[in-house]
Amino acid sequence: MQFSVSHYLLARGLESIGLSERDVETVNSSDADIVGLFSSESTEAVTTWNPQLSAIAEMPNANVVYTSAEIPGEILDLMVVNTQTLQDYPELGHALVGAWYEVMDLMANDDEQALTQMAEAAGTDLEGYQEQLAATYLYTDPNEALDLIESADVLTTMERVAEFSFTHGLLGDMAPNAGVVGIETPSGTFGDEGNVRLRFDPSFTQAYIDAE
Repeated sequence: MQFSVSHYLLARGLESIGLSERDVETVNSSDADIVGLFSSESTEAVTTWNPQLSAIAEMPNANVVYTSAEIPGEILDLMVVNTQTLQDYPELGHALVGAWYEVMDLMANDDEQALTQMAEAAGTDLEGYQEQLAATYLYTDPNEALDLIESADVLTTMERVAEFSFTHGLLGDMAPNAGVVGIETPSGTFGDEGNVRLRFDPSFTQAYIDAE
């Protein structure tokens, strides 16, 4: 899908072999069509994720050539809350972090009931969901998650994402450069410090660790 995480993964994969998006002909597709598109004689490659990937991988002559595992820590699933909302209701941040690690504990212990419910919500069955989890790195340990938030790697990743967003016009037609929007992390800030629009705040994870 254009401008999605898959689009970013495609760009990074091409970059890894010295190519760019200009070197390939691409077609934008929906999740529902991607499996059928791969079986077309005119299609040489697709960028997708599970559960569609599992179906494609079973097709004749299908080969996985690049995955997000090769760029660890770059494609992140995030819970994002408005800064002012967190300032007004810090208990919301604490509740979300607490709920997250309660679920992580269930998943780490292979709780079948919880996993089945999540599988249904994801549009697959338990087996299919477990296949997805096998290819997904979960920060079940809050200390490890805190290390990630506070690392310089997050800032580097956000710079990459900002450059991708700028190159593809996602920051607006009038954006002069990738740094027009500020991104604040514990290790530093990328872009305009007077226009910060994304913050990585380790305090809620730290508070959860301290309370354990």
